[in-house]
Order: sequence, then C-alpha cells, then structure tokens
Amino acid sequence: MLFYEPAARPRDLLPHDPLKAVIAPRPIGWVSTISAAGVVNLAPYSFFNQFCTSPAILGFSSEGRKDSIRNLEEVGEFVWSAPTYDLKDAMNATSASVAPEVDEFDLAGLEKAASRLVRPPRVAASPAALECRLVEIVQLKRANGAPLDAFLALGEVVGVHLDPRLIRAGRFDTAALRPIARCGYHDYAVVEALFEMKRPA
Repeated sequence: MLFYEPAARPRDLLPHDPLKAVIAPRPIGWVSTISAAGVVNLAPYSFFNQFCTSPAILGFSSEGRKDSIRNLEEVGEFVWSAPTYDLKDAMNATSASVAPEVDEFDLAGLEKAASRLVRPPRVAASPAALECRLVEIVQLKRANGAPLDAFLALGEVVGVHLDPRLIRAGRFDTAALRPIARCGYHDYAVVEALFEMKRPA
C-alpha cells in the first residue's frame, strides 16, 4: 500500500494529485444564482452533495469567492439543476471563466425556466431542479485554523421540480435521469444502471 503525506506526494509516481480521482464519482452542483442587480450566473461545482434529509440541505464548495458565492451573499438564493448526459456539453460550457456580467445560460445556449419560490431561474431542459434558500456560507480552514480561499455554501431546499416521466411506481428513476458525475482529471461518469442492497435489520 502506497502511503504519503499530501505535501510530500511522490511526484515521479503521481505527477497529478489523485485525490479527486479517489473521491469519485461526485455529484455535480450545477448552480444558478442571481445578483442584486439581476445578473444571472450558472456554474458547475464538483464539490457538491446533499447533507441532511429533513429539511433537505444542499451544499457546494467554491475555491475562491466566485460569482456564485458573491451572488449568494447579495441575494441568498440558488437553484440546483440536474446535469444529465444529454446536457453534458452545455454544463461544460458553463464552466468557462467569464466576466461577472456574462450570462452563462446564453453562453451555453440554455433556456431559462422561472422558479416558483426563489429568484434565480433553473435550467429548463433539466429533468430535475431544486430551489434553495441560503442557510450559511462557511469559509473553510486548515486543521491549524488558517483560513482558506474556499467557501462552503449550504442551502435549504424549498421547492422541487421533477419531470413526471421519471416517476415510476412512486419512485424517481435515477438511472433514467442519466446524471453525470465528476471524477478525477478530465473524467466524468454517467449513471445508467443501479443495484439494490438493503441495510441489515
């Protein structure tokens, strides 16, 4: 078993940091926000997940205080739209580093759909979207307490949009959704098959 401390990674063996490839696949936080001035932003985040059930709490982490975080500080709302295999190229296009006044929906050729309870729009073509209100933004820090230029945003789900065609026998069909997930390097995965395994009694 290879062991190393992160700061002393054996770069001859591992020239690229393997941790994102090890912690994989990761759901993608395709997050739309809006500024106080009304400028819409849409960006994918590979550090994303759900952290609580009732209420549902979603979180995504931004390395750097990017437009999504600044918009959340101003407006306090976001929408997560499910990135699917069919939307992979559009999702990738929204990862471009562009000026704050650029609308990534337009950049990627995506239609907006109005939300019901929050101001940011959702991706109209996405079969699932979750409207969220900001709970808090946490600046991450090292184990020694030193602050990092990284920010974890947590939001409570207040509205749910689901394509009814993906609801089968009372359950949402994740495999039919074909969500994509982030792996390491330039790699992605798509969920197309599931297996069931029940917890022990």
